[in-house]
Amino acid sequence: MAAADNPADPFKKALAEASRTLAGDFELGVTYSADAPGLAEGQMRLPQISRRMRRDEVLRARGTADALALRLRYHDDATHARFAPQGDVARALYEAMETARCEAMGARHMPGTAGNIDACIAEDAARKGYADIEEASGAPLAVAAGYMIRHVATGRDLPAGADRVLALWRDHLNAEAGATIDGLCDALADQVAFARLARQAIVDLGYGDQLGDDPDETAEDEDDTDKDAASDDEEPDSAGSEDGDSGEDQDAPRDGPEEPAPDMASADVAPDDDAEAEDQMAQAEAELPPDLPPAPVSEADPGYAVFDAAHDEEIAAEELADPAELERLRAFLDQQLEPLKGAVSRLANKLQRRLQAQQNRSWAFDREEGILDAGRLARVVANPTTPLSFKVEKDVEFRDTVVTLLLDNSGSMRGRPISIAAVCADVLARTLERCSVKVEILGFTTRAWKGGQAREAWLKAGRPVNPGRLNDLRHIVYKRADAPWRRARPNLGLMMKEGLLKENIDGEALEWAHRRIAARGEARKILMVISDGAPVDDSTLSVNPSNYLEKHLRDVIAMIEKKRLAELLAIGIGHDVTRYYGRAVTITDADQLAGAMTDQLAALFDIDPRASERAMRVALRRVG
Repeated sequence: MAAADNPADPFKKALAEASRTLAGDFELGVTYSADAPGLAEGQMRLPQISRRMRRDEVLRARGTADALALRLRYHDDATHARFAPQGDVARALYEAMETARCEAMGARHMPGTAGNIDACIAEDAARKGYADIEEASGAPLAVAAGYMIRHVATGRDLPAGADRVLALWRDHLNAEAGATIDGLCDALADQVAFARLARQAIVDLGYGDQLGDDPDETAEDEDDTDKDAASDDEEPDSAGSEDGDSGEDQDAPRDGPEEPAPDMASADVAPDDDAEAEDQMAQAEAELPPDLPPAPVSEADPGYAVFDAAHDEEIAAEELADPAELERLRAFLDQQLEPLKGAVSRLANKLQRRLQAQQNRSWAFDREEGILDAGRLARVVANPTTPLSFKVEKDVEFRDTVVTLLLDNSGSMRGRPISIAAVCADVLARTLERCSVKVEILGFTTRAWKGGQAREAWLKAGRPVNPGRLNDLRHIVYKRADAPWRRARPNLGLMMKEGLLKENIDGEALEWAHRRIAARGEARKILMVISDGAPVDDSTLSVNPSNYLEKHLRDVIAMIEKKRLAELLAIGIGHDVTRYYGRAVTITDADQLAGAMTDQLAALFDIDPRASERAMRVALRRVG
């Protein structure tokens, strides 16, 4: 089927139009990406929707689109920044309450929008495991405050999981800031008044020391300064007084924009706009097929089954440990690998010099315009009738490239293999970033040994035969492709966390990584897998055919190589992965990993295909 016949395209187009209408910005750009949703410079980035249009994808996209559109419609950045606190906890509370304000404004006028956002909240709560939290200390206070404002302002019950967070904090919120929260819900349409009350709620909750300067007092001081300056400039005669009055009139409008929110909000809440937005939403829902058949779990193998995916998670590394723990684990990783870092850095510098040499020396000659080619001036001297020759620097292909490193986070990688994999990924990410190549670092494991909650559900269901995959997946994002290396650096220390490394279900992890990289816009995509063995999950293999996971891995590899959306290569640590992957090497010692990774990447980036082939053969001989 051609790309133009993608069955998800009509829905995506209708959702984009609905988002523009709801936001009140008909020039808004809307894109769908595997990266984190957000707003930036007139662009709205929404979660990717696959051809299969799974129900969870559709609900997540609709809820995210509505939430972002409502923020565009009701939120003023200047007002928000003016009242923003300085401390981390206070700022988190302030941000959560402002988000709740914007979403509650939409929910009051458009019930359909409220339902979409509820579905998005439910999905986020399930992914973060809010339903299983036992103590209030395990639930974020800022999230609870946002949930309470949504609940009180709209009268809607919170989705499962979110209601658990609010239940744990409700008594504390009511006791310390109940009256202020009621006032917040009455001030939704006035962002300035809401921001002032939000700061008061932060004081009530015990974080007033993190607020910083009072923006109202600062504004009064500035006004007094302006008045003093104006009085110093006044002339004593009547003409001067008239000038002073005129100046006062001219200054008056400058005070006005400090509180734009009430006019903005009241102007935005136009019944005609709401009706049009509701019509657009209805159109978006109409674009959905009326009875979607259950989507297959795997695009590579429609027969591959998962018994219970409710407890699977795709999670950012920073959500699995607090910043202090990540820093501690990163320091431990650095300490463990201090002897190896010099060798890895030398290999990375060699790769960088090789790439930068290609960047600096790639020229197109004999052009009619460009940079004068001094090497051909001798011809002009010998024959003045010879035209001048110019050269133009070529666009090097790997500048528009993204590399995904998919790391096996299974228990068999524990110890030196996972430490070396972490530091190699870290150094290569930094090296490639210097050469304008984006890098994403992903990891895969399971949430539990021996099946976890999926197996418990299977046991309760009476142990049906051939249940399919029978464990809870954990797919970890250590570094997003667009995130700078310096921000993601501590995340790689998470691989040192005790209890993180469990089972490995390679096929689904590889398909997940491929979906992410295939959705990106770079011209060239490279997916490198680092693993130390065949897929193994005791819970799954004990009740399915013994080759169940291995067959799925082979099917996924075959699909990726057939589609050719990304270049796939693999490195096996002590395990022969060449029987799975067409382009692969196997190393016998983890200490060889750095050399294997840099050699393989250098071979892929060679501009001359013949040089690339030769380099790949050298790499294979060196580590084979």
